[in-house]
Amino acid sequence: MSGETLLAARAVSRRFGGLRAVDEVSLELDRGQLHALIGTNGAGKSTLINVLSGELAASGGRVELLGRDVTRWSQPRRARAGLGRSYQRSTLFPSFTVRENCRLAAQAHYPRPWDWLTPAARCRRSLEAAQAAIERVGLAAVADRTVTMLSHGERRQLEIAVCLATEPQVLLLDEPLAGMGAEETGRMLELLRQLKPGHAILLVEHDMDAVFKVADRITVMVNGRVIASDTPAAVRANAEVQRAYLGEGH
Repeated sequence: MSGETLLAARAVSRRFGGLRAVDEVSLELDRGQLHALIGTNGAGKSTLINVLSGELAASGGRVELLGRDVTRWSQPRRARAGLGRSYQRSTLFPSFTVRENCRLAAQAHYPRPWDWLTPAARCRRSLEAAQAAIERVGLAAVADRTVTMLSHGERRQLEIAVCLATEPQVLLLDEPLAGMGAEETGRMLELLRQLKPGHAILLVEHDMDAVFKVADRITVMVNGRVIASDTPAAVRANAEVQRAYLGEGH
């Protein structure tokens, strides 16, 4: 159902000693919506994603996934419950093929401890999930190439395919456009638009032109705190955001 809140942060904080990297941040991610998270380096964006995904424990506040309090859940448990994420740095297996990378992700999501006679590489459910993810991101033509043979843009597409192979409802994407040229960026933005209807997407990105093209809502962080969260038009016109981040050119 479009508009359904799938992931929510309720006054979430994360402290490192005396530093509040994330300071009582609240936001909601709805199905059918792409929510962009922007801010300067050190604003706390990646730390927030790590807390939402379960890779870092929250120091305060609550995280809700599909209506359940998952604040104390581990990252694997949240992933199995429907949360997928990509990283700034590649986590792909470079010597494996596109298909193998996706199959391994699907295999981790669908463990079969009772079926020790069937080789994991022949698990039908994992293979079907992998193939569906590959086709979804437009990599079917290069499915049997190793990661080392892919272009930078194709690798970024594969990172999203690896997420999709686990069949998530929520996608946390940390700078998927980094290092891309104009043509590759265009393909990725089109992919994000296609993924929106069935997912809630949080996009961390520095490319402001891309953000304002694709986002339905934008949250701006400065020094660990949210200074604005609104529609792209309202954020663009926000005087505090202009002073802190966007500058006069936007």
